[in-house]
Amino acid sequence: MSNILIVTLEMEEVYQRHFNELRTRYFPAHANYLDAHITLFHHLPAAEPAITAALEAAAQRQPLMLTVAGIVHFGNGVAYRLVSDALQTMHSRLQQTFEPWLIRQDKQPLRPHITVQNKVTDFKARQLHETLSATFTPFEMKAVGLKTWRYLHGPWKAEQYFAFDALAE
Repeated sequence: MSNILIVTLEMEEVYQRHFNELRTRYFPAHANYLDAHITLFHHLPAAEPAITAALEAAAQRQPLMLTVAGIVHFGNGVAYRLVSDALQTMHSRLQQTFEPWLIRQDKQPLRPHITVQNKVTDFKARQLHETLSATFTPFEMKAVGLKTWRYLHGPWKAEQYFAFDALAE
């Protein structure tokens, strides 16, 4: 089993299904072995108890509202851009706590997104970006918790789920 832990933000089920359907439609089948996800941290040590404790503490909050604000073309793929001041604040606090274990990628400012296409040609990604952008209207969705995953050199294995507390102040 891998010692690498990935942390994601969990979205409400209706949007999870929506973005999974987009990935199924637009992601190359041979490379689409993950559900749609919002990655917060890419590489943390799985055996570090302070990480679990910090995630448990971070989940003691009300669900986060996210604005799905736009569609981004990034060369060989397309993603939906997410905006949330509350998410940025939570992520920054977790970065401070996780600082001893962060790789360079996880020390960067968070640019939250949901990738629906990757590992294609720039031409194909540009076409999808134009198609999706033509009818896109920003919308709100709820993030309902945090989740950890073991990295299995391709697929991920779900580990723990930390649900946000709707009754928290």
